[in-house]
Order: sequence, then structure tokens, then C-alpha cells
Amino acid sequence: MADRVKSAAALVAAPSDTELVRRALARDASAFRAIMKTHNQRLYRLARGIVRNDGEAEDIVQEGYVRAFTHLESFRGDSTLATWLSRIVINEALGRLRKKRRALEQSMSDDPAVEAKIIQFPLNTPNDDPERTMAQRQILQFVERATDNIPDIYRTVFVARVIEGLSIEETADLLGIKPETVKTRLFRARNLIRRQLDEQIGPVLLDAFPFAGQRCERLTVAVLKRLGLQE
Repeated sequence: MADRVKSAAALVAAPSDTELVRRALARDASAFRAIMKTHNQRLYRLARGIVRNDGEAEDIVQEGYVRAFTHLESFRGDSTLATWLSRIVINEALGRLRKKRRALEQSMSDDPAVEAKIIQFPLNTPNDDPERTMAQRQILQFVERATDNIPDIYRTVFVARVIEGLSIEETADLLGIKPETVKTRLFRARNLIRRQLDEQIGPVLLDAFPFAGQRCERLTVAVLKRLGLQE
């Protein structure tokens, strides 16, 4: 009972998006930190779902924060702060993919002898990631690898809807597509992933791509440093 009371009190005391943005515009470092602590996990998962690389996803989130915080006055509250930040990070991630594809196409056009091939990004597992226990590591890698292997349009929906837990409407709004399209792509994504997992591990709880603890703190400190803020 006491825990429920504490949780309810914490929710009531939590500052609103408008309040956090107001404080951040006033260069309040604690507001920047509160925003990042709240949204790091979602943004990291969305970025990684697109680029399929741990280190690059972390870098994308950092760039996304810097871009958002240097243009914070453009946040009007038409959507939630989570949605606004997510769009910035998704655009950053997709922009990087486009650059890589253009570079690959250019190199292939410069050298006709180069054969087209899929670039496989490594699955990085930092040593400072205490969230993954030894018992979970292999299963989560199966899930991450299966997710990495599905096409981009299905993977982004799957990460937003299933791994991050957004609703169909939130996912549609975030990606700028119709709710019916979300349902169709999600159905396809689940089938593609299930085929890869069934023979190896069967049904699992999809709790992949964690981003907390030291990694979360490291990114938060890096962004504050780039913004020239000290708590």
C-alpha cells in the first residue's frame, strides 16, 4: 500500500513537458537531465531499430538531443515531448542510412567490378552493460539479430510498437503513416521474426535493446557537456 502511495505521489510531482521545456530554455541543467533520463531508452531503441548498431544508435541519440535542445524554442506542445524527440532521432537515423546508401551506390558506380552486398552491422555488447545478465545474453542476441534481419519498414514499426510499447495510434503518428499500415507492417514483422526464432528459442519475452545504467548516464553527461552545462 505504501509503495502505491509513493508511486502516485511521484506521478503527481513529475513536472510536465511544458515545465521541463521552460526550465531547459532557462538553461537549467537539471531539466535537461530529467528529459534525457525519461526518454533515453525509447530514443535509443528507435535509433537502433533503424541502424542496427549499438554504438551508432547511441551517437544518433546524442546528436538528436543536441539538435533538439538547440532548437527547443520550436517545441510548441502540439505533440508530446516524447513524440517530438522521437521524430528528431528517427530523422537523424534515416538520414544516416541514406548517406550510407548513397556512398555505397557511388562506390559501386565508380567501380563496376564491385558486387552488391548487404552490409552487416556488428552486434555490440559493451562490457559496461550490467542490464544484460549472462543467462539473458544469448536469448537477447537471437532476438536482436532476428529484428536486424527484417526490412527497414517493418523493423521500425516493430521496434516502436512491440519493443518500445507505443500504441498503434502513437506509432502511426510518430512515423507519419496510417494506423492500418502500422497493423499490416506489424503483422508482417512478427511473422518474419517468428520464423527466425521458432527453430532456435521459441516464444520469448521481447525485452531487447536495453539502455540504462552506465550507458544512460554516459550519454546524458556527454550531451550536457556539449551544451556547456554543469549541474
